[in-house]
Amino acid sequence: MNTVLLKNIQDAIQKTIPKKRIGVAFSGGVDSTLISQILNDLGYEVTLLTIGFSESHDILFAKEVNEQLQFSHKILEIEPDSFMKISSDINKKIQTDNLSWNENCIAFYYVSKLAASLNLDTVVTANGIDELFCGYNAYRDVISQGESAVNKLMDSKLDNEIKMMKTVNQISSEFEVTIIQPLMSLEFAKFAKSIPITEKILDSEDLMRKHAIRKLAQDVGVPEISYTKRKKALQYGTQIHKKLLKTR
Repeated sequence: MNTVLLKNIQDAIQKTIPKKRIGVAFSGGVDSTLISQILNDLGYEVTLLTIGFSESHDILFAKEVNEQLQFSHKILEIEPDSFMKISSDINKKIQTDNLSWNENCIAFYYVSKLAASLNLDTVVTANGIDELFCGYNAYRDVISQGESAVNKLMDSKLDNEIKMMKTVNQISSEFEVTIIQPLMSLEFAKFAKSIPITEKILDSEDLMRKHAIRKLAQDVGVPEISYTKRKKALQYGTQIHKKLLKTR
């Protein structure tokens, strides 16, 4: 087991999440399942929160993964009739044409709504793993240009994610819910950047990526169907991207 990586994740969690009763934004993917498992092992009272349209990938896959985890798991199905108005209202509030920002704000609107209905005011996410461990396909595009190109992309991705999650918290505050990203702290980011690129991505043909994270997930008891699954972004897994495009 990569005990150093695990210890740094544990430290990041304990330094940023003061409350023991929390929700976790959960898709069943390796990132959200790993952080859920570590939180549970640290003694946090974890409730998994999954949102999406009926029969969406994230709802179905999250259920499948939690059949093995057996954590408390709550699901909110997005109502198609009200989706257009809610998405339009959010767009007006955040005032950006960035589609990804809009989609994530919409997703976390529903996550926050679900959390608030359960009297949870803190939701933890695994944001930062894709940025710091080369989870995005864009890393495949630049890996052939060398480590400096990867690091430059990493900094750009992190900067965008930090700004986006501040906007997300503007939306979640409507429900008096705070979204926390322990793995985007400056301290953890500094550590993660010190991990060799080869432990994250192999080459331009590497479809899996995040190898150090997947290995740690295996070691701490994350279900195999989760840590062997390829990435599916939140807006796609919930079908928010698909539905939002139809409203445009």
